[in-house]
Amino acid sequence: MKIKEFIKQIDFSWRSISDYLLIILGGFVQALALRTFLIPSQLVGGGISGIAQLLHYLWRTPVGLITMLANIPLFVIGWRFLGGPRFALRTILSVVSFTVFTDILIALTGQAPITDDILLNSLYGGILLGIGLGLVYLGRGTSGGTDILTRILNQRLGMSVSLAYMITDSFAVLLAGFFFSWDKSLYGLIMIYLSGVAADMVSQGTNVIREAMIITDETGKVVSAITEELGRGTTIINAKGGYTMKDRPIIFCVVSAGEVIRLKTIVRDADPDAFMVVGHANEALGEGFKPLKGQS
Repeated sequence: MKIKEFIKQIDFSWRSISDYLLIILGGFVQALALRTFLIPSQLVGGGISGIAQLLHYLWRTPVGLITMLANIPLFVIGWRFLGGPRFALRTILSVVSFTVFTDILIALTGQAPITDDILLNSLYGGILLGIGLGLVYLGRGTSGGTDILTRILNQRLGMSVSLAYMITDSFAVLLAGFFFSWDKSLYGLIMIYLSGVAADMVSQGTNVIREAMIITDETGKVVSAITEELGRGTTIINAKGGYTMKDRPIIFCVVSAGEVIRLKTIVRDADPDAFMVVGHANEALGEGFKPLKGQS
């Protein structure tokens, strides 16, 4: 594809521009995490940037430049297998912003640590790195190397996404154990875990949602109470008992974590013999929760 044709496919709508700004900000925050907490304490992150950190510790090579160079062949493969120009722009923006900011921050501020406590560095480094990743995901971008490898392993080899991430992220951390110490390698695993948690919280929000399924002989009473006292909608699912083979409607509803106790009270007061299952939901979109409009 020619450069002019590629440029024509770039979306300059306000939504896309805000995405690009989020990706750039996310790259800066990730670079700040490396400069402030990870590099001074020789903590190695996962994936391509983790390998670049290792090379920096061993031979003083620039972290950002090595990360960018290592991403080039992966980017070419990703262009071929993961969607061409739709995949390209946000990945380029993410990788370039992260790598450029990393080398600029190191060049301007050096590598002096703000604390020598490796636990504090792993905790705050992981959280800050995850915030940066979450901002990139909010901008519908990818982090480059690790994401590309994971998606290729998943699509081409049928490997689960979680297993692919574990392999790509753990490789550099395990290498750090051989070159430095296993203590730092273990702290690195803590840092990677925290970065994943923080990235999820930033990109998906902190709302904890619960879904409930209720089987009761007082269906009408329970539904009315949920509507009136919680202001939540319900759905009646037609089902049949596996033992009795009798028709038993199931009430399905979604509530916030803080409403679970009130929901249990409603069901208990209406029918103490009811059967109720409460589970975790990753996200709820629509009336009563986050609006579906504008979601990517």
